[in-house]
Amino acid sequence: MSLTPPYDLQSFKFQPIKESTVSRKMTRRYMMDMITYADTDVIIVGAGSAGLSCAYEISKNPNIRVAIIEQSVSPGGGAWLGGQLFSSMVVRKPAHRFLDELGIQYDVQEDYVVIKHAALFTSTIMSKLLARPNVKLFNAVAAEDLIVKGNRVAGVVTNWALVSMNHDTQSCMDPNVMESKIVVSSCGHDGPFGATGVKRLKSIGMIDSVPGMKALDMNTAEDAIVRLTREIVPGMIVTGIEVAEIAGSPRMGPTFGAMMISGQKAAHLALKALGQPNAIDGSLNEAERVQPEFVLAAAETEETADA
Repeated sequence: MSLTPPYDLQSFKFQPIKESTVSRKMTRRYMMDMITYADTDVIIVGAGSAGLSCAYEISKNPNIRVAIIEQSVSPGGGAWLGGQLFSSMVVRKPAHRFLDELGIQYDVQEDYVVIKHAALFTSTIMSKLLARPNVKLFNAVAAEDLIVKGNRVAGVVTNWALVSMNHDTQSCMDPNVMESKIVVSSCGHDGPFGATGVKRLKSIGMIDSVPGMKALDMNTAEDAIVRLTREIVPGMIVTGIEVAEIAGSPRMGPTFGAMMISGQKAAHLALKALGQPNAIDGSLNEAERVQPEFVLAAAETEETADA
């Protein structure tokens, strides 16, 4: 195999292009995506480890359109690093089967595995997910509010994240909207942009309280996050560490398996709500599989969905 690039590095020259062409192409592609996903099947708010896992799982069905809303310029949430800015990622078994499906290498211990850098997980799942034609990531976009019709969540109110952060300094910065059949909230723990889904449900009276997560207990926390991942009100599923905020369960600390499996569970709850084959009611095993890898938590094959 030749290591020589298919071009001359000594006299390299790019093909000519007009600056206005670049601007038009970027604008046209983005605006067409906004038009396409203004009314979609599933909106996932928050592109951290739970949101990305949910989007990855649900988008295996090519008939389901998935829009991901992420307020940060760089999606991934806290999954670019492990705890306290350390680079490795700890995943407790049996969630490592999801890593096998993604093809991510790790060091094996008796009850857990260690990925040498958390960014391997985040970059791998993002590259596989974003290649799919039924997925669009809108990063640097904030979900400012929910659309609620007849006591059912029916979409999100959006704005550029920088606009949302400057409402107190400017005026007349009205939002946009995106309608959907299902909203999945994976906004993370409480903070300026954290737990915004469940906090908004409380403020409009759709839920009674948001008790907040309790002190750290990994063994209790991760099981509780997966178990309590659910449709919290009609049309809205809560996943990831935001589950601990609404459930009052312990925080999990720097171990990420619950984020992955909670995201998968949320995906199958969404599929069930959409009347699609899923692993929650058992219809997935009986129905004709849409994709060869469309199984919960692990794939028997190394094949992936075609982009």
